[in-house]
This record gives sequence, structure tokens and C-alpha cells, in this order.
Amino acid sequence: MARQYTLQRASGPAGPKIDYAAELNEQQCAAVTAPPGAALVIAGAGSGKTRTLTYRVAYLIENGVSPQNILLLTFTNKAAREMLDRVAGLISHDLTGLWGGTFHSVGNRILRKHPAEAGYAPGFSIMDREDAEDLLDTVVATLGVDPKDKRFPKGGVIGDVLSYVLNTGRKVDDVLIEKYPHFLEFAPQIIAAQAKYAAKKREANAVDFDDLLAQPLRLLRENESLREHYQRQFQFILVDEYQDTNHLQSDFIDLLGARHGNVMVVGDDAQSIYSWRGADFKNILEFPKRYPQAKTYKIETNYRSVPEVLAVANSAIAANLQQFRKNLVAAREGNGIKPALVPLGDSGDQARFVAQRVLELHEEGIALDEMAVLYRAHFHSMEVQMEFTRRGIPFQITSGLRFFEQAHVKDVAAFLKYVVNPRDEVAFKRMVRLLPGIGARGAESLWSESAKVLTFDPPSFAKLHGLKVPAKARKSFEQLVHTLEELAPNGQPTPPAEMLRSVVEAVYDDYGKANFPNYDQRREDLNTLMNFSRQFPSAAEFLDQLALLTNLEHESVASREETELVTMSSVHQAKGLEWKVVFVIWMADGKFPSGRSLERDDALEEERRLFYVAVTRAKDELYLTYPQIHLGSGYGDMLQRPSRFLGELPKELLEEWQVGGGPW
Repeated sequence: MARQYTLQRASGPAGPKIDYAAELNEQQCAAVTAPPGAALVIAGAGSGKTRTLTYRVAYLIENGVSPQNILLLTFTNKAAREMLDRVAGLISHDLTGLWGGTFHSVGNRILRKHPAEAGYAPGFSIMDREDAEDLLDTVVATLGVDPKDKRFPKGGVIGDVLSYVLNTGRKVDDVLIEKYPHFLEFAPQIIAAQAKYAAKKREANAVDFDDLLAQPLRLLRENESLREHYQRQFQFILVDEYQDTNHLQSDFIDLLGARHGNVMVVGDDAQSIYSWRGADFKNILEFPKRYPQAKTYKIETNYRSVPEVLAVANSAIAANLQQFRKNLVAAREGNGIKPALVPLGDSGDQARFVAQRVLELHEEGIALDEMAVLYRAHFHSMEVQMEFTRRGIPFQITSGLRFFEQAHVKDVAAFLKYVVNPRDEVAFKRMVRLLPGIGARGAESLWSESAKVLTFDPPSFAKLHGLKVPAKARKSFEQLVHTLEELAPNGQPTPPAEMLRSVVEAVYDDYGKANFPNYDQRREDLNTLMNFSRQFPSAAEFLDQLALLTNLEHESVASREETELVTMSSVHQAKGLEWKVVFVIWMADGKFPSGRSLERDDALEEERRLFYVAVTRAKDELYLTYPQIHLGSGYGDMLQRPSRFLGELPKELLEEWQVGGGPW
């Protein structure tokens, strides 16, 4: 065995050493100055996690560890750059040898250094999501699947299935049962696609995003000399947001740290909220089991929120059984404003309350960009979006497109537009392009043919049955025409809610399941659209309102580009952010927590962690709202139960508001 010898880079003149005890609080300082060995740092919300990691890197270097012997793993390149910039501002050492970045960027760096050992030619390609979907579509075409079967998942959906399988280390069958039960009958074909896709990537000398982690891990497991090389090089491994790691990422960390055991992971188990994309809560919970010598450090001083908000946060997470218990303590003084519990009549009242309160707070001097409306799912935001639009309150959405701009909303609306106005060429083409094998050219041809056969006043949609369509689209096209006839029997459109239900159930459900990995969420959007449409007696009036709201939104955005904006966001997207005032809406059972989570204890605990994340986004004021009556996806009103999470909070921590019905 050759003797290992490391060349040290010359550094500039050393500045004064950092006074860690003076610059950090006692808990931060204990973690930063921890002796070598495994360490678990539980850093509560707003407690200075980034500061702790930054000072830990500086501490290691000041105590003689070469930067090239440090590996800093983060979940975004921005986080890595921010930490390294802060380290550079603390010490004068040359940091160019330090490996810092996301798991995937570090994996790519290893693959680029050793392509041949990993089975690739130099200069291998990295496919983006669109490239991967195209290659999977090519693979699907070789599987012998009936091209007329519109239920078979498209390449993008199969890609999501295979990605989840790889990142969680589970079998295809198990993942389909849990997450995609409507595709279980296609399990043999999806398993075949998995093997063919891997072979196709090899032939193309290409990797996808998941390969950037899976292939370096495979390489290091199979190649002993390379494994020893990197285990010797990375003498200290630091991991940010450890609670968000998945099966592959934790294995990657454990393998690289196996020689020295100097692995410091930093995170907050109470903010582990990404199991739906493969993150494994057990990684942080069981770290002390995998590293029996590990020391645990808790950082509980919160610099973000007032004590009134933190009291709710501590109570919000208390009921979870699986957790490292901690108690956030405010560094700030109280403001005397208890978080508000606001029951409201219905979802319209909830939207009006949020809008009115935002305007009042703005008049009191709080900037719009210091306020946020948070929700469990994107479709919960529709009424608030509409109310903000009506009142001219500028807002930005971080959880997706504005409600009426979403593809699935525009798709189903196209059916109604065409039935109400059969001369609407754009609506007709959007509608038929949903069918298999019909693209822009095919839609143009069908439009020309339809104009020759369709009669108006009233329209006779049955005549469309005679149009020539590709064989693979024939069955779907017949269903589409039958649906059009159902929407307007005798040429008279039915009420808009009935029309939407027919379109979704007869046509769009199959299309959506095959084309959107998150179709369950999109289906909730469409249910919300149906509920909204019930207030309109005719499809024409409903479509007019849709158009007016959409155009108002565009005018608002165009005219207020440089103006401060209220943020509207799902709680998942809001993690890591903060605002002076936070509204958490739809705090009702079945909404937050979600209906599905009520079936399993582990899912309910994750929902409770999600609520904790929502609460800890607020610096000064917190409003928890819910409608007491909800218009269901069927007809009629339903009584809405307050979220069980609200019932777990001591009543004395909240101030309940009684909202009267003023002249809205």
C-alpha cells in the first residue's frame, strides 16, 4: 500500500482567531466546538442553523483541518455558496480545496473524475427532465402497450415512479400500491421499462438526475481503491437539512464517513415534511442507532418569533410521539399579541377576512411583502386569490401558477367554451389535443372538417362522430363527442357544475392520471372549480367570470411589477422563509391535516410537523382560520370540523375572534 501524503496549500497571513464563545450562544458554541466524532445537531426553527454550520467549518480549519479534507453537503447550491461565503468572511484561509454543494453536484464531480471506472465515456451527458421523459416515451413505445389505451402512464409519470423507487430503495410493486394504485395493472410493463430505460441511458452515454447520486454510490461500493481514497480525503463530513435526506443520500453519507466517523448532521426532526418525494424521517430519528458514539446537541434559542408565537409552536408539535423533544425559547421580547383563532362562516368569508385584515395591517404600516397566506394544498388558495384580485391586493404565488392559469383548469374549461360557442377554434383545438396521437396539425385538420359538418343554433355535436381521426384516437374521440352531447342535450348547455363533472369523469380523469404524477392534487383543483361554478346559473356566466378574473390578474401583475407583494404559498414551499404576519387558512380536518393522513399515525405526525413549520414562519402575528361550512364536491353544504391540531393547543395561547357578517 502506497504511503499517503497530502500537500497543503499556502494561506495568507492569519488574522485574529474567532472568539466562538462571544459570537455564538452557549448551545451553538457547544455544537461548533464539538470534538471529532459523530454528532447530531438538532437545530430548532429560527435558531441559527446556517450560522452554526458556517462557524463549524471555520472552527475545523482554524484547528488545522485542511479545507480539502472537509465535505459540506447541502440541498441547494445557493445554501452551499452562502455558507462558504460566510466562512470566507470569518477566516483568511484559502477555501478552494473544500468540497461544498448539493449531493447531486458532489456525485457529478466524482463521476466526472472517474467516468471509465463507472462505465461511462468521458463527456457523458446529463439529461434534464424533458430529455428523460422523451427517452422514457421511446422506451414505452417498445413495450407492446396498446397505443389506444389512454390509461397507460406517459414517460414523465413513469419517470416519477422510477425516481421514487430508486431514492427510497423500494420495489416497483410496493410503490405502485402506495402511491399509484391506478397503475398497478401495468406493473410488469413498468418494471420492463425500468430495465430498458437503464440500458438506453448506457447506450447514449447519458445519466439522469437520480443517476448523479445512484451511480457514484454504486461506483464507491464496487471499487475498493476509490472508496478508500474518498474516505481518506473526507475526514470531516457536514450535512445540512439532514431530516430531508432519502435512502440514497443517507447511504452515501454513511459510506464516505465509515473510516473516520466524523459525521456531523444538522437538522430539525420537527421540520421533516417531504416523505412524499422520498425523504425518510427515520434517517434523523435513528442516527444515534447507526452512530452509537454520536453526541446530540440541541439548539433551542429562536431569533425569529415572539414568545406568543413560539408558545403555539411548542404546543403544536408536542403530541408527536416520534421526535427529539425540545423547547424553543424566544430571544425576542413579547409584543402582547396572542395568535388569533378565527372561525368563519364559509370559504368566501375566510377569503374576505384575510383580504380585509391584510389591508388593515398594511394601513398600520406593515409592508405587503411582510405578509403571507399559507395553506396545506394549492387549491385551498382559490377563493383568496379571487378576493385579492377583486380588491386589487397584489400578490405572488410560490406554490404554483395562479389558479385559473393552470393547464388542467384551462383544459376542462375548453369543453365548456366550445359547447357554449362552437365557433371557438382555440377551445376546440385544446380539447382534441388531449387525445392520443393528435398534435397541432391533427387538431387543425379536425377543426377544418368539423366546420363542414357541424350545424349551429342549436349545435348538433352528434355530427362530429363522422370525422376522420387517427386509429389510436378513435375510441377517445368517440367518448369526447358523447361527452359534448351530454353537456348540451338538444343543444342546450346544462348547469356549469354538471358540465364540469361530466368532462372530468368521462374524459379528463383518464387523461390526467396518465399525464400528471400529481393528478390527485389537480383533481382537488377541479373539485374546487366545480364548487365555485355552482354560484352561476349558466355556463356562459361562469365562463365570463373566469375570463374577467384571469384578465384582472394579468393587469394586476403587469401594473405592479415593482410593487411589494403578499406571498401566497403552500407550507411545503414556505419552509425556510419568514414573514412578520402569517395567515394559515383552511385549518379544518380533512384539509389540514389532509384527509388521507387521517388513516395512518405516521402520516398524521408528518402533518403535525407541517403545521409546526407553518406556525414558525411567523415573526410577529399569526392568524389561524377555518370555514365552519364547506360546499362539498357533491351538492349541499357540509359542516366543517376544526382541525384536530387546533384542539391540541391550550386555549389560553390563542385569542378567538368572532367575525360578524358586515356588508361585504
